[in-house]
Amino acid sequence: MTTNPTDPNQIRLTGENSFIRLSQDEGSTQSTRTSHWRILLSPAGPGHVLFMKSDQADDEVRIYADNIALARWLQEEIECLLFPEFADQDIPVTEAEFTKSGDVRSFWTEKVLTDDDEILLTWYDFLEPYMLRVEAGSAPGRPHGVYSCFIPSRRAQLTINGQVVDGEPTLEMRGDKQSSSACLAWSETWVRP
Repeated sequence: MTTNPTDPNQIRLTGENSFIRLSQDEGSTQSTRTSHWRILLSPAGPGHVLFMKSDQADDEVRIYADNIALARWLQEEIECLLFPEFADQDIPVTEAEFTKSGDVRSFWTEKVLTDDDEILLTWYDFLEPYMLRVEAGSAPGRPHGVYSCFIPSRRAQLTINGQVVDGEPTLEMRGDKQSSSACLAWSETWVRP
């Protein structure tokens, strides 16, 4: 039997989409939600975008990017499916610089800097990495497929202008893998038929 070693779907993007989702009530509700993108390849080009909503930041969606076209494309293509509040194109995009530091053996920090804000997303106390694979069209209402190396963390912290946001990530299962509501998601590729 001969198998085709290629995926027949169209590649929409490749890069990273790490996230932190914090709860103050042991996971019943999320008080903070972030979606941090580092994109190497997409129809809107490369770049970085941070989508953020926290009850400690006026509970309003904020968007930061070094490529505004990429932010808008992500809203239309992906975030409308993941978290529709992040997909509102009336939300202004704040220009930002993005840097990273750390090592997943100890911690990883993504820094977002604007004229007015400094935001730090930090993951630590990591669990065993695993590969997430969702075949295109296999999730109801989502045409996309995604392949990603998830590195879940037991602990994560969001800091906005020197203030640590309240809340903790929660442990959760993804299939048979122990995961978390705070994961580095690297080598991530989204495809679509």
